[in-house]
Amino acid sequence: MRPSPRSLLLALSLLSACKSHKEEPSATPAKPAAQARTADAPPDTQETKIGLVLGLGGRGDQSFNDSALRGLEVWASGVKYEEGGYKDVSARERQASLQESLGQDMARRNLQVTPLGITPVVLQSRVAEDYEPNLQLLADQDVSLSLAVGFMLENAVETAAKRNPDMHYLLVDSPLLSGQNEPYTLPNVRTVVFREEEGCYLVGALAGLVTKTGKVGFVGGMEIPLVKRYEAGFRAGVAATNPKATVVANYTGGFTNFALGKQVGQDLLVKDADVLFAAAGVDGLGAIQAVKEARDGGKPVYVIGVDSDPSHLAPKAVLSAVVKRVDLVVYEAIRDQVQGRFQGGNLSLGLSEGGITYAPVRLDFPGKDEALRKLEELKAKIISGDIKVPTHPDQLRAAGEASGTP
Repeated sequence: MRPSPRSLLLALSLLSACKSHKEEPSATPAKPAAQARTADAPPDTQETKIGLVLGLGGRGDQSFNDSALRGLEVWASGVKYEEGGYKDVSARERQASLQESLGQDMARRNLQVTPLGITPVVLQSRVAEDYEPNLQLLADQDVSLSLAVGFMLENAVETAAKRNPDMHYLLVDSPLLSGQNEPYTLPNVRTVVFREEEGCYLVGALAGLVTKTGKVGFVGGMEIPLVKRYEAGFRAGVAATNPKATVVANYTGGFTNFALGKQVGQDLLVKDADVLFAAAGVDGLGAIQAVKEARDGGKPVYVIGVDSDPSHLAPKAVLSAVVKRVDLVVYEAIRDQVQGRFQGGNLSLGLSEGGITYAPVRLDFPGKDEALRKLEELKAKIISGDIKVPTHPDQLRAAGEASGTP
């Protein structure tokens, strides 16, 4: 059963109350970059303002929020945020960002990601109670499309969308939920959820092939259905390639405590886990740091990230990552708004739609080529429906009991 969104809001508020977040620029919109004012954008869209309310991890989370910012600022507007404000992004920087995030999918899916000539308005929330007033502030600023990243904004988006029916909203990582916790739609809200378990299955399969100790670790944030999907997919993937391996899961209880995440990561390493999967927001960054330090100390351990590729944080330790195309989802919503084609409704994206993938495996290890071939085989079977990935660890236990597996 899904916990009440309001109870989750309270939990995250308490977790983040002592954490100081760097403020974004005021709600005064940034001036679009010169590169954004090209023939690619229709003349009547030059002053289109697009707003983004960040989740509590904020700018610099190296994950979900930064991915959304990339889609809004670098790809759609042609700007980058540096201390003090926005600066133009060069064509080379923009292309490098596209290549790093989308890679071969650019050509394979014929993706067209051109500047849209929009003005970004980005607001940071210090606590969860800031979500709703920030969304209303965007409405008061005449923003035509408001972007909300993270399931914790579900209640705020629902309230804002009903209060401002002429405005459009994108909610990433959650559907709108009725009082009975059933998904429903509003005509001015597009919601996007991901089948994260599919990507987690693949990185779990990779972990099963790489581990030498036969023990891998899972670092989760809050024990909620969303994170349980990560755990379930990861466990199933490990079992697919290494049924004798053990998965040890440890939850931090939140998403904003770097030090706690590092401690949990260190504890798993002490227990001989040599591959960790970090699915815990800022806490996950702490786990990545724990693996980086162990690796720098000569220990043959690896870490797998989530949402975005964190290889630049620990290039000698990051094995891969489950990547959500939040940047592309944000960009495409902005494109549809600019072109007058924005529609509400619910979208579910997985491997087959290109909404989920795994980051390039840059590190070398024995049997790497064969391991990557195996991952592609498993990916094809998930897309074809031959493999049904579980969405909760209980489903794995039930399957094991049915087959007689202990």
